[in-house]
Amino acid sequence: MATNNTTVPRPEIPVDIGVSLFTLIEAALIIAGMIVLGRLMRRFILRKSKETTLTWIINEDTADIIFRMFVLGGIIWALYLLGIMSYEVWNTTVGNIAFAIGFFYFAYLIAKKSKDYMIASSGKEARPDVMVKAKIFYYIFLTVAFFLALNFAGVSGELSAVLAAIGITGIVLGFAAQTVVSNFVSGVFMYFDKPLSIGDQVQIGELEGVVEDIRILSTRIRAWDGTLIRIPNEKLFNSNIVNFMRYPVRRVDVDMGISYSADAEKAIRIIKDVLDGIPLVLAEPEPLVYVNELSDSAVMIAIRAWAPSEKWFDVRTRVIRDVKKALDEAGIEIPFPQRVNWFANELRVKVEESGEREERA
Repeated sequence: MATNNTTVPRPEIPVDIGVSLFTLIEAALIIAGMIVLGRLMRRFILRKSKETTLTWIINEDTADIIFRMFVLGGIIWALYLLGIMSYEVWNTTVGNIAFAIGFFYFAYLIAKKSKDYMIASSGKEARPDVMVKAKIFYYIFLTVAFFLALNFAGVSGELSAVLAAIGITGIVLGFAAQTVVSNFVSGVFMYFDKPLSIGDQVQIGELEGVVEDIRILSTRIRAWDGTLIRIPNEKLFNSNIVNFMRYPVRRVDVDMGISYSADAEKAIRIIKDVLDGIPLVLAEPEPLVYVNELSDSAVMIAIRAWAPSEKWFDVRTRVIRDVKKALDEAGIEIPFPQRVNWFANELRVKVEESGEREERA
């Protein structure tokens, strides 16, 4: 009996995944090595941060950024070694996308670090104008980095479509939030124009007070009565702004009346002596005191003196107080409004007492 020696071939299971075991081990060692190097570099920077005065750049944040750079670099290196970076995705390669993501990530870290440094360098209490400047720089830097990352990712062909979509969206949002956008743009223009600063004494229309806060959409003014008033930047930008602090000195104007029976020359001498005794009244320009008007109830004397702008209110109140006191001590009357009526004919008044009617001249 003949036997059949033919064997049925078994199906082979593919085990080749395109990467050798050695390459996988090499990629893993690269990632592990870069992590170790990153940790060593981080420790080195932290140790140096305790020995240097340049703590604004050599600090824990910088150490973390360097560590992340080493780790990300190791991952990208390993992916290139495994050949994954050459895979095509969305008409580009994984390598281009990875590079774009890494670029934008580190651009974000740089922008954030720069913004924090700009705010910290302005002092313990960051001024609002510095914060606005830092935020504008932050967002502009990230916007530029974003479009560069798109270009690095190999989607420059789609970049025009993205820009067009952003433009259309901007138009729609502009109509929907016209006031907000207008206030924002006015705030940016005011930042570069700098018509006022925190602490300035200003007059805006009928409002007068001190600038307390400047924000990207509005400005807050503290009126002399203590009221806090919020003004939209669009309205402020289109208003006439009188900034009393742009000049080192400001004139104090006071008008004071004396009675017609008083000696005007004597009153002027007394007022000049009072001004000479107030330290914050400047000798140059020379103060002026003169008869300005003959009003219904008084002889009006004008007082024109100059004082440092930041002390204007204090000087004005002291001038009024001291002049009033000096005139009182000299016996010079500061009259209140009064009127004398003269009748052409004799005035007769009728008076009734106890039921009796009596006529008196």
